[in-house]
Amino acid sequence: MMSLLGRPDVDAGEVFVNFNQNITSLAVATSGGYSLYSLGSVDSTLDKIYHTKSDELFLIERLFESSLVAIVSQRAPRKLKVCHFKKQSEICNYSYANTILAVKLNRERLIVCLEESLYIHNIQDMKVVHTIRDTPCNPQGLCALSSSSEHCYLAYPGSVTAGEVQIFDAINLHAKTMIPAHDTPLAALAFSPSGTEIATASERGTVIRVFSSQDGSRLFELRRGLKRCVSIVSLSFSTCAEYLVSSSNTETVHIFRLDRSATETAEGHGGKQSSDDWMGFLSKTVTSYLPTQVTDVFSQGRAFASVTLPEAGVRRMCAITTIQKQLRLLIASQDGYLYVYSIPTVEGAESQLIKRHDLRLEDHYAMDIKGLNSGVSIGGAAGVPPGGAGAGAATGGATGGGSDGKAAAPLSGGGGGDKPGGSYASAVKGDEPAGPSSASSA
Repeated sequence: MMSLLGRPDVDAGEVFVNFNQNITSLAVATSGGYSLYSLGSVDSTLDKIYHTKSDELFLIERLFESSLVAIVSQRAPRKLKVCHFKKQSEICNYSYANTILAVKLNRERLIVCLEESLYIHNIQDMKVVHTIRDTPCNPQGLCALSSSSEHCYLAYPGSVTAGEVQIFDAINLHAKTMIPAHDTPLAALAFSPSGTEIATASERGTVIRVFSSQDGSRLFELRRGLKRCVSIVSLSFSTCAEYLVSSSNTETVHIFRLDRSATETAEGHGGKQSSDDWMGFLSKTVTSYLPTQVTDVFSQGRAFASVTLPEAGVRRMCAITTIQKQLRLLIASQDGYLYVYSIPTVEGAESQLIKRHDLRLEDHYAMDIKGLNSGVSIGGAAGVPPGGAGAGAATGGATGGGSDGKAAAPLSGGGGGDKPGGSYASAVKGDEPAGPSSASSA
């Protein structure tokens, strides 16, 4: 079994975990299939929306609360399948010249990341509308897509030697700005819910920065630690955009509070000088005599709160969202656990563990709240019943296409299925879909 995405956990048989765009559900893929869970009552229970047996997956992305999932299996790592999980049907599939390293979705675009190229699909009909070729070598598939339709931006590394972030307008299909974020190569990227801000971390892992995605100006600089360099695995804005959470290959998860009122307050003071202003003036005076490296440390924000987990070396995806009117930190780990923590209201206070869900156990015993058959045995393609409507879907090649906005030429042959129609568009929007359909990019 080959190791994909630089993830030894795949070889180790651990689970793949991923939150959807607005942190309302969790996708969990194991060697036996994949499940989708609702997070609405995660303080007490983890409610299963769907489960199916399938080929072993290494990528799965759900589109908000819709019925659409994009999946890539270990057996066919160059093929993307877009499925309608409620109808248990495959809508379309696309094959690419190389291994798919990442897939990102929002209501306008679907992005496929290969090692040296990015394919932008119109999610309404799955046509390839643009191809970004000859990108800097990106073996980890590092990229981010804003969940916002208004600020539909794509971010990816602009260099292999420095931490440059390329921001690309995925609607108007042109480069927007390049941000020189770090001296060393990038390790993590994340957009705010509105798409107007982007958080970055480098391979050194000690400093996290937040920039405007529109003009590249630096908004925040946050220090994760001083003692050691780490590998940042996950960066995520809270759904309210007031917090940023990061996880790494250590046992500590850091929560930062993004205090946007500080700048606004300073601008609003005018000629008045408060005690905070005086302390700020004193700090600037003292640090003006110190080396740049030292003054940077003084000016960087510290973690608002942190959580220490049982062991280091485990990949963890983190998110902060509101669950039943309470702010919660969710940590999904690839050793098969979902942790739920409270967010303290006072800086430096301890986050309290509310619940730990065993995803392997839940995957076997959780109740299906939608009344779907959670024990369906699927033959053939992942998530597609034998002889289902998706069986004749064409295989659209994504090696063609480009800035001309035309769909790609087929990489390999396929049937003559219909293009996604109104029912597919309804599913994208989250409306109750009609019957399943097939798609071809030809």
